[in-house]
Amino acid sequence: MLQNTGKLAGCTLFVTGASRGIGKAIALKAAKDGANIVVAAKTAEAHPKLPGTIFTTAAEIEAAGGRALPCVVDVRDEKQIGDAVEKAVQTFGGIDILVNNASAINLTGTLDTPMKKVDLMLGINLRGTYLTSKLCIPHLLKSRNPHILNLSPPLNLNPIWFKNHTGHPLLPDFFLDEVPDNLVKHMEDHGERKTVADSAGSGPIAETFSVIKGILSPDVVKSTQGVYKFDLSGEHAGTWYIDLKNAAGSAGSGEPPVKPDVVMNMDSADFIKMFAGKLKPTMAFMSGKLKIKGDMALAIKMEKMMALMKPKL
Repeated sequence: MLQNTGKLAGCTLFVTGASRGIGKAIALKAAKDGANIVVAAKTAEAHPKLPGTIFTTAAEIEAAGGRALPCVVDVRDEKQIGDAVEKAVQTFGGIDILVNNASAINLTGTLDTPMKKVDLMLGINLRGTYLTSKLCIPHLLKSRNPHILNLSPPLNLNPIWFKNHTGHPLLPDFFLDEVPDNLVKHMEDHGERKTVADSAGSGPIAETFSVIKGILSPDVVKSTQGVYKFDLSGEHAGTWYIDLKNAAGSAGSGEPPVKPDVVMNMDSADFIKMFAGKLKPTMAFMSGKLKIKGDMALAIKMEKMMALMKPKL
């Protein structure tokens, strides 16, 4: 768990959906710093199955060391948001951080999802986030260090989010969530470092590209149709490319012969592990170790080449 730093002391957070769940957890964490929390949520009376109201959460915030202002807010209602914003400014003197946490989700198939549910999701997730931001921004602009935090479901292609809405298998596992235990193992592996000097003709990067050249074929080029540039940092820093769009394909050091479709930035040690199958692109990308610019669909196709290389490295 992240340690409290005290940096939020005296700051005012406007947190939607704060009566329970993630919103409440964020509110209580900030409260331990001594922050002021506007508990903006719909639940004013106890629900028979879901514990927590804006008032019970406010009490917990006060007990944790913060100050609380419970406000009944449906983020689809402009007046309720506006009233809560004005109360926050009157009570705490302003707003420093907006946390757009309130959300709604329904995972039934497209044909089984009534428009009432669709309207609810769009009303809360899209309109509510936009509206709350719009009404808070004039006050955020007066803060010395304003922030807006928008929460959402995982931004990846995990089939759990899409399986009921398509008849085709999704692109398999480039940006899918890892099992936590596997992530831990990968992070431990990530700590290893090699010290072999590298150049265009020798070293672990050159050896990796030698294997890449060995698996190039017209079929791989035809099925990929992308040019990749790798800007590597760390012990074996340098620029390398793989051309899977032109002729029979090519790979090597330096700039690609044509403008790249995808540019990948990462540590050279991670690059070696990724192509050897020891580091999941998922973990590298989601943890920020791998940064990608350009055509994301083509970035996903690179996984196929990695699969071909595993037995050879």
